[in-house]
Amino acid sequence: MSVINRPAAPVGIETDEVTVVVATRNRPDLLRRTVPRHHAPTIVVDNASDQPLSVPGAALVRLPENIGAAARNIGVRQAGTPFVAFADDDSYWEPGSLARAARIFRDHPRAALLTAKVLVGPEGRLDPVSAGMAAAPIGTPPGAAGPSVLGFLSCAVVVRRDAFLAAGGFSPELFVYGEEALLAMDLAAAGHQLSYVPELVVRHHPEPAGRDNRARSRREARNRALTALLRRPPAIVARTLAEVARTRPAALPDIARDLPWALRHRRPLPAAVESALRALS
Repeated sequence: MSVINRPAAPVGIETDEVTVVVATRNRPDLLRRTVPRHHAPTIVVDNASDQPLSVPGAALVRLPENIGAAARNIGVRQAGTPFVAFADDDSYWEPGSLARAARIFRDHPRAALLTAKVLVGPEGRLDPVSAGMAAAPIGTPPGAAGPSVLGFLSCAVVVRRDAFLAAGGFSPELFVYGEEALLAMDLAAAGHQLSYVPELVVRHHPEPAGRDNRARSRREARNRALTALLRRPPAIVARTLAEVARTRPAALPDIARDLPWALRHRRPLPAAVESALRALS
């Protein structure tokens, strides 16, 4: 790992309590459009892009290999602020959102994660995940910053840095696609509040061209099954494996290969968290 540059804070900084961490690989054109829109100190973690990156206005950490979502953990450890916001190379936080997030964290000491409203594309359509969170299916605890959540989009959260690191961050073994679920479970199991806060807004401009949807679907199925093996009761594990066998059988060899790891790290959730997950399903 090498730190290439540590620039001064960007022009228009709205808070020095939040660092934006962006994990990327081989998408420099997107970074040039989104990094200038982050109104806070920004760290870009390069997952071993094929060509060296140059990211004006951000600190750049170059990794020797692609470690997937766990690259964000590197950025969090490099950050010197109490709160860290994640963004993808095709997303950015709307002005004012990061400063508001810092104030909300100060006012809600039990909060470890705030997830924003996500507006997709140039037309700004509401992401279905945000719509689901707004419905508050598992309620809003007294004094919480917003409706409780047990999942999130990784490009649209701000975390309390010490709570994130204590929970272990994103699992390197899960790599990418569906890695958020395990972290959400572990933060909730530690007694933290995770809240949907629609006054925080992220703009997301995904570019699906060139992605292998079959490979993504296979990895998502693998990660869903491994997450169940790591934290859920046997009946849920069996149901999840049966669903994967029926809908994504190509993922079964991947699950079998990583089964010993999952069983070694199995840690069932507290009853209250498991009950909330059942309510969501």
